[in-house]
Amino acid sequence: MEQLDADIVRLATAYVSKPVSEVFQEIGALRRAVFDLLRGRQHPNQSAHLYLAAGRLSGLATHVALDLGQYAAATTHSRAVWRCAESAGHNGLRAWVRSIQSLIAYWQQDYRQAADLARAGLPYACGGTIAARLLSLEARATAALGDSVSALRAVEAAKDARGAQTPGIELPGVFTFPEAKQWAYAGTALLAIGSSHLRRAIEASSHAIALYESAPQEDRSSGDLQAARLDLATAYLANGDIDGLREKLTTVLAAEPARRTASISKRLLAVSARLSEPVYARSPMVLDLRENVREVCSRPALTNPPEPAK
Repeated sequence: MEQLDADIVRLATAYVSKPVSEVFQEIGALRRAVFDLLRGRQHPNQSAHLYLAAGRLSGLATHVALDLGQYAAATTHSRAVWRCAESAGHNGLRAWVRSIQSLIAYWQQDYRQAADLARAGLPYACGGTIAARLLSLEARATAALGDSVSALRAVEAAKDARGAQTPGIELPGVFTFPEAKQWAYAGTALLAIGSSHLRRAIEASSHAIALYESAPQEDRSSGDLQAARLDLATAYLANGDIDGLREKLTTVLAAEPARRTASISKRLLAVSARLSEPVYARSPMVLDLRENVREVCSRPALTNPPEPAK
């Protein structure tokens, strides 16, 4: 059991900074091994422990499918997480799986469901950073719906939740919610609200980038850093700062394909659509950037299949 827990912590931590291709096979193998153990005989306390381990590994498998843009598989894996959380009687895992289900809905553009799932996780929040995560997800989803009042309220509530957080049993890596990620989510929400909060969006995304760039390598999430840079690039474009746009966009385009998740590809395509607007038709720099984005998006990114759901 101790070795199993150590392996889960190691994989959850590695998932933040390593490409999916380097960790997904081990996640799948360990997940299968835990489900095999659950078919045998063990003490009731060991069963609860194994269900919790299976739920966390299914959560990592959910992340793999989500990063590959395989939303049906991600949804199936997330249901397995919920079942395991119920069997283990673990509120922390219940809250966490609602957060990743909210993410799945968000990237399928079902923003109302994403907001509802984030809210549904809050009753299970039991210390640590999970309340700040859920409220930040609610902020992004409601901003995408055009509900600026709810989005701004959720952004502020997330700040309050982090300031008032109590100690909780929370694994590192993808199971925790660092401050940098919270600023990145706030930047996305504020950018979606519109021009009235453009300055705040720039400040939030810039702060997220600064926190990630100063973090230890193992805590530096490539995906979240690229997302914040793309939000900042989009904000610069809206502000008429083409040089700022080029700087941030060029950095993202130079990243290795193995680091480009489905959500980053979606963000790049959204930037490409903005660069195609008639107002930029006479700008050679913008047209060059648009072609660079299209060329990068045409290359294969993540291709490894997720572990089949049980």
